[in-house]
Amino acid sequence: MGEKVEAGGLALSDRQRYRRKLQQCLAGLARLLAEKRFDRPKNLMGLEIELNLAGADGLPRMMNAEVLERIASHDFQTELGMFNLEVNIVPHRLGGRVLDQLAEELRTGLGYAHRKAGEVGAGIVMIGILPTLEQDHLVTSNLSDVDRYTLLNDQIVAARGEDFELDITGVERLTCTSTSIAPEAACTSVQLHLQVTPARFADVWNAAQAVAAVQVAVGANSPFLFGRELWRESRPPLFQQATDTRPPELQAQGVRPRTWFGERWVDSAYDLFEENLRYFPALLPICDDEDPLRVLEDGGIPSLQELVLHNGTVYRWNRPVYGVADGVPHLRVENRVLPAGPTVTDVIANTAFYYGLVRALAEESRPVWSRLPFSAAAENFDAACRHGIDAELKWPRPGRIGGITHVPVVKLVRDELLPLAAAGLDAWNIEPADRDLYLGVIEERCKRRINGASWQADTYHRAREAGLEREAALAATTRRYCELMHQGEPVHTWPVGFPGAHS
Repeated sequence: MGEKVEAGGLALSDRQRYRRKLQQCLAGLARLLAEKRFDRPKNLMGLEIELNLAGADGLPRMMNAEVLERIASHDFQTELGMFNLEVNIVPHRLGGRVLDQLAEELRTGLGYAHRKAGEVGAGIVMIGILPTLEQDHLVTSNLSDVDRYTLLNDQIVAARGEDFELDITGVERLTCTSTSIAPEAACTSVQLHLQVTPARFADVWNAAQAVAAVQVAVGANSPFLFGRELWRESRPPLFQQATDTRPPELQAQGVRPRTWFGERWVDSAYDLFEENLRYFPALLPICDDEDPLRVLEDGGIPSLQELVLHNGTVYRWNRPVYGVADGVPHLRVENRVLPAGPTVTDVIANTAFYYGLVRALAEESRPVWSRLPFSAAAENFDAACRHGIDAELKWPRPGRIGGITHVPVVKLVRDELLPLAAAGLDAWNIEPADRDLYLGVIEERCKRRINGASWQADTYHRAREAGLEREAALAATTRRYCELMHQGEPVHTWPVGFPGAHS
């Protein structure tokens, strides 16, 4: 959604024109695939992290414009809410010391941004959902002052035709309504990109879908929203409900939500783009002048602008991406499952685990998705979001027996998935010392059953037991989180509670 979009009225005929244009783009994509015009494998990965701005009191600061002006770097951009920023790390080749390089770049970039934010009384927080966010922070007037957000909000609100209902039952229950998509801004995530060839796309996407639940379970970091303790990873239900263009009647008819896990394993990237056109009406029917089929006839590479824009308004947890770099088209799988944080080390550990696991699973002779029903992968994702590191998942039995078994995620990761991830990182030629360091972080989380979400919840309950009211406890938890985040030791080592307090 990083495209510059100008807010202006949309005519009724724009949608029909846009739909025709989308069909031309899809035909163009089919031709590019058939003619094998895509880039050769370069093992390229990319990383984006959404961030929060908070003050020394732990409360959100609505000042991304001022902070970005001071940072003055193209690596940092606006996000949906005025308390959000996004940092983009330039694409890297997977291999060698790339994990340590990424960690170093992130530490440098975030440290600089944090100092700059400090000049205007704010600070950078890497967390899935800021625990101190209240409902009155997430209103239309706190959306970033960017045309595309205004237009997107107007279009989603118009499509829905009524207030958005949030209703999430976890440890506690949250129910409230919103007149805009602003609550979506509470969700801050890590997005991992992997450039793949068309022949490899389906295997990588299917592998990413199969392990999405595992990623969330070990990486959960969003237990609170609007003062309530909900799911261990509350971003997915919040994201789905905050962008839901379907009133209850359309939900009852089985119309698909725009924030979507999907419903089947795929055979090619084309399947996903085609589904996006078939199921989802345009939200931003803005047409480009390019005629993609003519560009192809003339030997050029079309930008498929409408397809790219439409794809950006369907919020899959693993999204297909079409891009053109240096005049050559490429495909990427964009993994959008993980929350931000807690520390740079934790983010890179999650990153290493994902790239290693996806590589190994995509190359298995009997891949997991041939043995696991898609519906089980979707149920796993839900269970992982609810229960985090304590989740139990459905998984194919190892060996020849076959069938599906229920297994605690910590056991699955330690017995089966960490060795696979290590083999995958070896296949990428990652430095063994870095492989062991970062996968070791995942292993320790599983051993101790601690991740960002469990630490936040345990620390909050300590504060309540010490007599703090709900709001004060959430603010104290956030301040302590920020302190430990900036010290940088991975979250499984963090002491629960507050220094000096009696446990």
